[in-house]
Amino acid sequence: MSTNVLRTAEGWWVVRDEHAVRVETKAVTTAELLADREAVREAARETEVSGATGTPVAELAPLSPVTTPCRVVAQMVNYRSHARDSGFTGEIPPTFFRKASGSVSGPHDTVVKPAHVRFLDYEVELGLVMGAPLPVGTVVAEPDLPSYVAGLVLTNDVSARDVQLTKGQFYESKSYPTFTPTGPYLTLLEPEDFPHLLDLRLTLSVNGSPRQDRTLADMIVRPARALTLLARFQNLGPGDLLLTGTPGGTALKAPPKPVEKIGALLPPALKWKAFFNSQARNPRYLHEGDVVTAAIATPDGRIDLGEQRTPVTDAR
Repeated sequence: MSTNVLRTAEGWWVVRDEHAVRVETKAVTTAELLADREAVREAARETEVSGATGTPVAELAPLSPVTTPCRVVAQMVNYRSHARDSGFTGEIPPTFFRKASGSVSGPHDTVVKPAHVRFLDYEVELGLVMGAPLPVGTVVAEPDLPSYVAGLVLTNDVSARDVQLTKGQFYESKSYPTFTPTGPYLTLLEPEDFPHLLDLRLTLSVNGSPRQDRTLADMIVRPARALTLLARFQNLGPGDLLLTGTPGGTALKAPPKPVEKIGALLPPALKWKAFFNSQARNPRYLHEGDVVTAAIATPDGRIDLGEQRTPVTDAR
């Protein structure tokens, strides 16, 4: 059975239903907590005994359960529905990019839109939190996944689309402070939980309007294969984070094919001007005052990563 762990300024907590019990640990970082799993198990046992006598979760102010600095790696176009929205056809090569760990923020922190960004987008994503070293050259088979992945987190890969598209710059466009809301929970998994990962459903809404809703069955490159591909060139360690892609439903969508063909004939400056003039009429991008709500869980509640509610504001 999975265990939900919350981090606050006071320390780490195991959550059961609406109450939480403090984890008696000296761990400060996520990696240190993962090395002290017995303390987590002891707190989990206490939740079974204490029940409603624990601290109400509503009284706790959650921080990101993934502490920084750490490596934050992400997969690009890894859901079939997102590939269709993005205009991809045929086979899509697995692609990774990095995000600055300074972009990691709490599950209810405000997302700050930089002054120069016009087109701010959302991407709900499942995050894998590493529990063991993944050296370069590692091959991860499906049965091996519990040996490397300690748990899961809910993340939002917030993206400045005008920076991303005009510069071809994923790192900058996705790395501004507050651009990776993470949590509320670090959901620690047991080996028997891993066969249920494909049942996880990712949902995101803006101001109560549904935008994204897919299960991991829509994923193109699944976690074990993704870690194997990443390990061709990248080490990972305990507490590092891999974002596994977003489903369809983001604000950004590829233009219709006839429009795309016409745009290809234009000089780059005119092409981008025409594209962003059309995007300016798209009401789905994020603006000051919007509230983004995201969640990831299995239908039976066996794995539930909690819910994020992140307001959006303009930089002052």
